[in-house]
Amino acid sequence: MAVGTLNPDLLAPDLSRALNEAVRSLPVYGRRVLSPELLLLALLRGQDGSAYRLLERFSRERGFKLADIERSAEEQIRAREGRSADFDFVAADGRRIPLSDEMLVVLDEGKAVAQSMDEIYVGGVHALAAMSQRGVSTAGLLQRHGLTPTTLSGVLADDVLARRITTVDLAALAKAGELNPVYQRETLLREILNLLAMTGPRHLILLGPAGVGKRSLVHGLALLMAEGRGPAGLGKLVQVGETALLDDAAAAVQAGLRQAAGGILFLPNMQRFFGGVVRADFPKATRLVQKALLDRGAVIIGTAVESDFTERMAGDPAVAEHLHRVRVPEPDERETAAILDVQRPKLQTDYGIQIADEVLPAAARLARRYLTTTALPASAMQLLHRACALVRTDQQAHVAFHPAGRGDGRLDAEDVTLALSLMTGIPASNLGADERSRYAAMVEHLHQRIIGQEEAVLAVSRAVKTARVGLKDPNRPIGSFLFLGPTGVGKTELAKALAEFMFGAEEAMVVLDMSEYQQEHAVSRLVGAPPGYVGYEGGGQLTERVRQRPYTVVLFDEVEKAHPRVLDVLLQMMEEGRLTDGQGRVVSFAETVIILTSNLAADVLETAELSDARRERVMARVKEFFRPEFLNRLDEIVLFLPLTGAQLGQILGLMLKKEARLLEARGLRLEISDAAKTWMLAQNDHPEWGARPLRRIIQRYLREPLADRLLAADPAPGAVVSVDASDAGLAFTVRPPVTLPA
Repeated sequence: MAVGTLNPDLLAPDLSRALNEAVRSLPVYGRRVLSPELLLLALLRGQDGSAYRLLERFSRERGFKLADIERSAEEQIRAREGRSADFDFVAADGRRIPLSDEMLVVLDEGKAVAQSMDEIYVGGVHALAAMSQRGVSTAGLLQRHGLTPTTLSGVLADDVLARRITTVDLAALAKAGELNPVYQRETLLREILNLLAMTGPRHLILLGPAGVGKRSLVHGLALLMAEGRGPAGLGKLVQVGETALLDDAAAAVQAGLRQAAGGILFLPNMQRFFGGVVRADFPKATRLVQKALLDRGAVIIGTAVESDFTERMAGDPAVAEHLHRVRVPEPDERETAAILDVQRPKLQTDYGIQIADEVLPAAARLARRYLTTTALPASAMQLLHRACALVRTDQQAHVAFHPAGRGDGRLDAEDVTLALSLMTGIPASNLGADERSRYAAMVEHLHQRIIGQEEAVLAVSRAVKTARVGLKDPNRPIGSFLFLGPTGVGKTELAKALAEFMFGAEEAMVVLDMSEYQQEHAVSRLVGAPPGYVGYEGGGQLTERVRQRPYTVVLFDEVEKAHPRVLDVLLQMMEEGRLTDGQGRVVSFAETVIILTSNLAADVLETAELSDARRERVMARVKEFFRPEFLNRLDEIVLFLPLTGAQLGQILGLMLKKEARLLEARGLRLEISDAAKTWMLAQNDHPEWGARPLRRIIQRYLREPLADRLLAADPAPGAVVSVDASDAGLAFTVRPPVTLPA
């Protein structure tokens, strides 16, 4: 009795028909078990099946007759009876037919072949490929005629590629109304049409930063062609499928050239087919693309980023002589808003929301200001998608966590600001504030935390304001500063204050102690180890953190202790605004503030007054240590002066306010008398060390004794803790909360 039955749902129609035909032939040969030879006969006689067409193709190419295979199969059927595998096939008439051991192997291996080709059902071609494998009774007769597993798998792979969507005609899609509308950048489209109207070489490449709309220009050309307003004599605009390129780039490009004959072949990211200093991504297709540029078959339109074009393509003779360059600039905010307006109907349909008119210019403005790593309009479109998703999520009752929205299905400028906050990590309140007034009051804001150091605060504010009004290279960091001065005078505190002012939190800061980077090999810790080295997967301590949070202050503490190679990395970062990490990813520093701190010439800055002569001595010391090209990349060299006694008193007051806030979190109120503050200042034995000793004084004389007192007394919420000075030091009094009469 059979222990199993073949699942009919796994069989493609052609294989199911062939198996039923094999069942009908059993009595002809006096057999009761279904064997591979019987199935092979059925495939040979079923001339409407894919397996037969494959066999016929081989017979033509290799010069044999299908009748010879048929005769050999019949001889083997008569010579041997297959052994039952206790597994049945249920025929169309309901009969259960035993499968032979080898037949079961054929079906199992055929299933594996189908799965390797990303196909669900087992068809005749899959079974045929399995019949050629060693251990199956049909293998010998098939291999005698050149039908080996290798040759069959190669042909099947080609057939799969042919069946997949290797190309798509964008002009045909546009004519059928299946291509999304795009904003018509008329000036650029006119230039493209003029080049395509030439009688000489008409191939061209669109050059511009990622996201400026190069691909959209080609889609715009397809829409013009669909309307009959495209280039004369060019009726097709064919694009090679990305999946097909990954499967077999050479075959995909060949298919694209055949399909585009007499028309246009579109190759996005065309640099992938060229080497230069970088190996070509698709080397087998390189010569095909080069040859196409020399031919007058299909017209080639490619796209590339300018740097990739220069690196990988510009030196190729076929490119230099036969490829026209069309530069695609980034659109301005007005044009970006118009581009978004064209996309608005589709976005509204896709997300089931309404988009207010004010959203479009807001998205363009905010993307240009904060999403600088991607060009307009792509950055604005990315922001708009995020905002749309935010509003749609707010409408879905089953979603566990909702943003704080209205749930009315309407997208407004406030939603865009919230989406941007989620993307950048900058609080929405900062993003939504009037930036003009915020930055106008920058000095006053910083002085709420920085006591004294007027010159330092003014210098940093000037540089940041200059960058924010657009009077600075947008590809470089917002500001690059060298902070010089003795310890404890506020260099790190100003960096924290700047992070809080610009990016909403002190935590928006990367701090790197340069004393840990004194060796040459330490550079790899900053940008990440190269492939094959330990730590490659983890990324660089600098690049990875900035890549994950590009809106940040980067503080290089005690920079004078770093190895010169590390300074070379900093030089590139300040000049170009980007670094390439160990994994080859470009990390932008365009939205960072770079701060380098140093104790160089601290002995010169020993008094709170800075004369011109003393300033010159400081700068002479700095120029001795740092190379001119390094210093020239800095926006400001900021000098911090020692703190006076009065300034230390003000700083102590700020620190004590923080202590008060800690108690407020417990429901307690802290009161510190002036006498207590004076006593704590008197404990500072090293005023030349600035404010740093004050933290230790607060920890030793205030925080630790106060903790002991609170543990012993366990005051109720609302109690007041008073701190005063006595002959023995600080005295603590806990007053119970005041109960008002009913």
